[in-house]
Amino acid sequence: MKTTRQSLLNRCVALLIAFHLSLCISFAQERCHYEKVDSTTVERLLADPAAKQGGVGQTMLYYARQFLGRPYVAHTLELFPDDERLVLNTRELDCTTYVDVVVALTLCSRRGETTFRQFVHQLHQQRYWDGKCDGYPSRIHYFTDWIRDNTRLGFAREIQLDQAPFTAVQKVSVSYMTTHPNAYVSLKRHPEYLSVIAAQEKDLTGHRYRYIPTAQLGDSPALRAAVHDGDIIAITSLTPGLDIAHLGIAVWHDDGLHMIDASSRHKKVVEESVTMQQYLSNRKNADGIRVVRLQ
Repeated sequence: MKTTRQSLLNRCVALLIAFHLSLCISFAQERCHYEKVDSTTVERLLADPAAKQGGVGQTMLYYARQFLGRPYVAHTLELFPDDERLVLNTRELDCTTYVDVVVALTLCSRRGETTFRQFVHQLHQQRYWDGKCDGYPSRIHYFTDWIRDNTRLGFAREIQLDQAPFTAVQKVSVSYMTTHPNAYVSLKRHPEYLSVIAAQEKDLTGHRYRYIPTAQLGDSPALRAAVHDGDIIAITSLTPGLDIAHLGIAVWHDDGLHMIDASSRHKKVVEESVTMQQYLSNRKNADGIRVVRLQ
């Protein structure tokens, strides 16, 4: 009997070791570059019970505010132009990486996931086509494609109403990456990627999406019903070849709709003091917002 018990114990230990190794191997395959402070920050935030109060929008807004004051730094994902890997940097953020991190935290938290490995897996799923990091073209570069793929995965959905305040239609026409390859270090060093990116641009071009133009962003019952706290705000671009000019997270104040964003103007993550209508009135390269909500 003692031998049998010892044999069973040995088998259990072996299975636990094998399971642990499989997790380690799976994590290693994520090819994630980060610093210890990033993993500590993620696990601290995922363990915070305050994040789970209210609905998904409130969780999104809670995490959005945890990064206020973080410095704005562009191009943090471009550390490995010859060997693409998932870069996680919670210390320095631009508008895209800021929204990406807040979304991953929110989705993990709503599922009760608390480990860094689970967070990295989620970030991997939402940032790369089919969740697979396989070279620079496997990263989702245009935000409209991010919306499409994350909708397919069940993580998010774009609000598309055939009524006010969604009174304008954006016909997407993207070509910026292939017409400005020298602006992207990976494309400059690897021109062989251009044909893949061009095919992605061709597939995206021509799609139409309803959006809220600047004139419709004044405070109103219709706008408050259409845009919720914690929604992703995707500012529509007037720059030829681009779909989206900037990203942020919606938050309502008494005077109207505002945005929390990683701001290049303020050089940090801020809760903008002006309304979205005021913000866009001062921008020549944008004319409204698209609205994306987590599921």
